Amino acid sequence: MKKIIILVGFLSSFGFGQSGFEIAKMVDQKPSPKDMSNTIKMVLTNNKGKTRTNVMMSKSIDGNKKQIIWFLEPKDDKGVAFLKIEHSNKDDEMRMWLPAFKKIRRISSKKKGDSFMGSDLSYEDLSNRDLDKSEYTRLDDETINGVDCFVLEIIPEKEAKSSYSTHTSWIDKNTLMAVKEESYDKSGALKKKKEFSHRKVKGYFVMKRVFVEDVQKNRTTEVAFEDVKVDTGIKENLFQEKNLKRLPRN
Repeated sequence: MKKIIILVGFLSSFGFGQSGFEIAKMVDQKPSPKDMSNTIKMVLTNNKGKTRTNVMMSKSIDGNKKQIIWFLEPKDDKGVAFLKIEHSNKDDEMRMWLPAFKKIRRISSKKKGDSFMGSDLSYEDLSNRDLDKSEYTRLDDETINGVDCFVLEIIPEKEAKSSYSTHTSWIDKNTLMAVKEESYDKSGALKKKKEFSHRKVKGYFVMKRVFVEDVQKNRTTEVAFEDVKVDTGIKENLFQEKNLKRLPRN
């Protein structure tokens, strides 16, 4: 009987009694690779069913807070590159190299809600959320496709300069990875539905697939992460504007 009581007490302290912020903090602090590289395949489908496929290479460090992406396909997008550097005490830096115009486009915080390369992902969707710049409310737990999930309502604070009013996020209790999310625009209307799947690489859970539906525009974007490598020793000096113009060899 004592073992059962101890187990119930442990489970209570782990999950049942936790606040929304405490769960969000667990998600934020879960183990993550020091660095990661992968190939990204992004398929855009418009409201008429027409598709467009982009292939990219991505390298990142520090929990994806520094990331550089080079476009490899299709031919007319080859050479386009994106650099993101997130900061905790000032606005994030985001820059896009556009070889056709031979110019660097700087993306201001006011443009975070803009589409990333015509997809249903915004620049904001590509960034981590600052733990201290949102409010978290724990909703009733739910099971999604057999996965036991925490459910959080997330309200970005004004300092976050978000293009969304709120998110509802389903978090796998076992992996602390997102399973699904619904995001609402400033008027409170449902804007995007997102589905996530993940895989385990060298002991880390990393994203395998993201499917985004813009319910207002009746469009979708599917992102698949392939050739995932972690902890390979990517150097911090890679994440500079000058390297946007240099397509990687591998």
